[in-house]
Amino acid sequence: MRSLRSRLVAAFLVATLLPLGATIWITTSLLERSLGYATTEELDLLSQTLERTMRQFYERERRSLKADAAGGRAAATPYAAPDASAWPEPVRSFWESGEPERFALSGSSGDRLDYMTRVAERVNVYSRELGGIQMQALAAQLRDARELVGSMEGRDLRRGFTLTLLLLVALVWLVSLAPLFFIAHRISRPIQELTAGLTRFAAGDWDQRLAPARDDEVGQAVAAFNHMAEQLRRSRERLVYLTQISSWESLARKTAHELKNSLTPIRLTVEEMVARQPHSDRAFMQEAAQIVISEIETLERRVRAFSEFASEPAVNPEVLDVNAIVGERVALLTPAHPTTIYRCRLDPLAPHAWAGTDLVKGILTNLLANGAEAAGPGGMVETTTRLEGREVVVEVHDSGPGLGEEAARTLFEPTITFKKHGMGLGLSIAKKNALRMGGDITLVTSALGGAAFRVTLPCVRGAGDPADT
Repeated sequence: MRSLRSRLVAAFLVATLLPLGATIWITTSLLERSLGYATTEELDLLSQTLERTMRQFYERERRSLKADAAGGRAAATPYAAPDASAWPEPVRSFWESGEPERFALSGSSGDRLDYMTRVAERVNVYSRELGGIQMQALAAQLRDARELVGSMEGRDLRRGFTLTLLLLVALVWLVSLAPLFFIAHRISRPIQELTAGLTRFAAGDWDQRLAPARDDEVGQAVAAFNHMAEQLRRSRERLVYLTQISSWESLARKTAHELKNSLTPIRLTVEEMVARQPHSDRAFMQEAAQIVISEIETLERRVRAFSEFASEPAVNPEVLDVNAIVGERVALLTPAHPTTIYRCRLDPLAPHAWAGTDLVKGILTNLLANGAEAAGPGGMVETTTRLEGREVVVEVHDSGPGLGEEAARTLFEPTITFKKHGMGLGLSIAKKNALRMGGDITLVTSALGGAAFRVTLPCVRGAGDPADT
């Protein structure tokens, strides 16, 4: 299966290659047309025409100057042979060449034409201004133009511009592709982690969680996964616990029925035996019967405990003031534990809970009584209330010796105890009732060094508006 990062890169390629190709085609077409307008043929033709014009002008001026010299219409500047060392360089060069006549350009950049002739032992130089036309400067410009034309014809400008364009476009495209890989990695990595987390969670790793490191939609998805995983874990634990409790309830119901059927005739038979015993042996029989009846009463209490454990009273949820119920339970238990210090830290802003009144009272009574017994004389039991999310939280801490690892692990499992006070089923019944109301009871770290229990109940967001449970 293709990854999200590959899909993002493929989408970028599809989205950019077509416009990129169209851009290159349009640019090369415009470049071709521009180069067509900027051709060197017109420049070459212009330079050739100008060169012919200059030659024709130069030849005409030469003929005119020679005719004027021959007809005596032009004044000559003579240079005698004895003074040859002082002659200008062009005149000396002409004299030494042995030529009968020569034309040369002089003046500023060749704006004057000189006609030199040899006569006996002297040189006559006839000159004419060219009307400001600088023949040497024009010749240099024409030479440069011809060289430029030759250079442009020797180079393939179209190919050079096209290759340069392609290289620049490819470079810009690759530079833009690099941050895309980075962005695709940042987008796909948390999604891959989320997918892996879901896979591990589906495989049975119920403690799988992800670290939310972002505040965008992906971070919200990770937070939703963590919330969902926590809710499913809690729901699974509740379901497993209620399933186990259901099995214990069935066993307790059958055991209570069988014990009740057996204890009643045993008690009646013992009482009948005492009544028929002779007067001389009645004292001994009464003492023995009392022992038997006491044990029978103990067994009957176990039977009632089994019956209570197996029963499921109606929840009947309603809006409850948890702070008021806590205060009422503390006031009820204080006379029974006068040496125990009960301290309450109740949040006045905590909303009301949506739960059954009798079940909540039973849960708090059990926890507060257990806390007082564990704390002992002079000990402390502290109760706190607060709001956490959509739940009302009640915590009961005691300063007793705390719980061992084994006891903490099996704390909420139904057990049978023959202590004078307690049947070993109180916490199991309390947890079961809390789960039935949409809440829970868990063991937490005590702020007083002993044991601590957290009771969670669904809160009410407004009057008559129970939270979703």
